Amino acid sequence: MRASRLVSVLLLLQTRGRMTAQELADRLEVSVRTIYRDVESLHSAGIPLYGDAGPKGGYQLLDGYRTRLTGLTADEAESLFLAGLPGPAAELGLGAVVTAAQLKLMAALPVELRDRAGRIQERFHLDAPTWYRDREPVTYLPAVADAVWNERRVQVRYRRWKAPQEVERRLEPYGLVVKAGRWYLVARSGEQVRTYRVSQILDLHPLPETFTRPEGFDLAAYWRDYLAAFESRLRWGQAEVRLSPRGMQRLADLMTPGVVEAARESARGPDEQGWTLVTVPIESIEHATGEFLRLGTDAEVLAPDELRRQMAATTGELAERYRAS
Repeated sequence: MRASRLVSVLLLLQTRGRMTAQELADRLEVSVRTIYRDVESLHSAGIPLYGDAGPKGGYQLLDGYRTRLTGLTADEAESLFLAGLPGPAAELGLGAVVTAAQLKLMAALPVELRDRAGRIQERFHLDAPTWYRDREPVTYLPAVADAVWNERRVQVRYRRWKAPQEVERRLEPYGLVVKAGRWYLVARSGEQVRTYRVSQILDLHPLPETFTRPEGFDLAAYWRDYLAAFESRLRWGQAEVRLSPRGMQRLADLMTPGVVEAARESARGPDEQGWTLVTVPIESIEHATGEFLRLGTDAEVLAPDELRRQMAATTGELAERYRAS
């Protein structure tokens, strides 16, 4: 464990530059006293590492020093090849760069790790978008990515769902997120940080001025909070539904994860016919009608009354249409 931590200290300083003992301790989840001991050990091993006191102090490697030691374990080497996203990388214009980086990494690995990493590429492939959906056109994705990287403001013409549909926005781009094959831009507009779908950007002009990214802004944490808020806004009511055994099985293929989880947690039964009673969140009567119709005869809506009436009216109209034909 200690040898691995010493390598981690060395690589952190090599990749991030100056870091304080507290920053290193937080990153490695150890005490500051442990970092002091580790730094002394690196000194004793001949690593050109020095430290400065004061508010802006910290530890730093001598300029130009780089180690060839990576400390990669077999599992770590494999994970690097499993974590690649070839589709999104290509959309960003980095497909060739990712391929070249993987080739260089493969060449640098010891033979035994090289063989295991190669097997990962042969046996696993990640295809992020969902079924029955083509990739969205993302004309301005490279320009957006460049603005994110260089902290440069942009002026965009954006199409949104509510009126007026086309709006002009001056944005400070903080980060990009790819979700189910769709790209989203997290950016500040005025005093608020908002999320924009990159495919809905109709025009984009980079502006000459730059901005300062807020210190401590955590893109992953923002996205988690955004998804939680989106889910809570989306679901305004609940429905009581009876599901056949086949309906329970098909639920995971046809419904969103939130609905599936709620159904499993609330499941009551099965009854004498083998059907299970569940309580699930719904977005609206119209939306829920379409969702439950996908289950066909494997679902019966019991409540709310308005949704049951809508299901009856829709299925009745369908029955009349097919009977007439």
